[in-house]
Amino acid sequence: MSGLGELIRKGNTSSLYASLGNLTLVLIKGIAAFMSGSGAMFAEAMHTGADTVNQIFVFAGSILAERKPTPRFPSGFGRLINVFCMGAVIVVTIMAYETVLEGIHLIQHPTAFQSLGFMIFSLVASMGTDGYVLYKAIREIGREAHSPQQGISLIPLVFKNVKKASPPTRLVFYEDLVATSGAILALGAILLTHFTPLKALDGFAAIIIGLLMGGVAFRVGYDNMVGLIGVSAPKEVEDRVSQIILADQAVTDINKMRILQEGRFYHVESYIELGKGLTLAEADLIKARLRHNLLAYEDVTDVTLGIIEDNGIRDWRPSEPPPPYH
Repeated sequence: MSGLGELIRKGNTSSLYASLGNLTLVLIKGIAAFMSGSGAMFAEAMHTGADTVNQIFVFAGSILAERKPTPRFPSGFGRLINVFCMGAVIVVTIMAYETVLEGIHLIQHPTAFQSLGFMIFSLVASMGTDGYVLYKAIREIGREAHSPQQGISLIPLVFKNVKKASPPTRLVFYEDLVATSGAILALGAILLTHFTPLKALDGFAAIIIGLLMGGVAFRVGYDNMVGLIGVSAPKEVEDRVSQIILADQAVTDINKMRILQEGRFYHVESYIELGKGLTLAEADLIKARLRHNLLAYEDVTDVTLGIIEDNGIRDWRPSEPPPPYH
């Protein structure tokens, strides 16, 4: 039971906060949509409902992805989170389709709506809750990028490093960015529809929100498809790993290296060159030391090293792509 508790504590906190916040919001927005008949409100309720289901899936996946490698699954369970995120993408796509259909229907048959005050309350609550969760996701991306920056200065860094974030954090970031923007859009559309003759704006807002949801589904689906296929580590991670290896005085060069991303963690495979004349025992001690140093880098969970004698040729140049791995 203690092992399960430890896994839960390692789960993605952004998706946990998001699921708890959205669970409350979907009830409020659902009631507001039912009472008012607003298409924009319906779109927001659908969006929040999809987000809630997604983030529960993702949090469960992030817990299972933290399991240690086993003899049957020696590479670990890092890619399991990509499977859960793909399930979340399916949910978002279905909800986006239904939202766009509702928007088209409301453009063709505009309707007046009631309960303006309650709708405004629900959308303001949504902006506050989704904005807070978005802030938590931004901080999580900053933490995963090992950035010392805080506050507003994190925002440009986040947009630069969002592709390097873990799949669940990336999903929460995209979804709550769209959710916050969608709530602002829905509020504007509802007020304009209520106070002007432009009754079709409500339907147009629903379509835009549905398309935004579809855009998130496509972006997250693509990222996780790449993760399932297997993708190499970002250049920054590759440079950091090579620096750790070359910092050891016994290492003369890196002959070949491949770093594969598994979820938000990395598997390192490399042939390293040592000086001539070393005994097998000395080479083994150096290899064990290097492996220990690499595993101390918190994003690396598995290291496979091969030792070869220095060939007198400079093989590794960090400013260039690594040589093909065979």
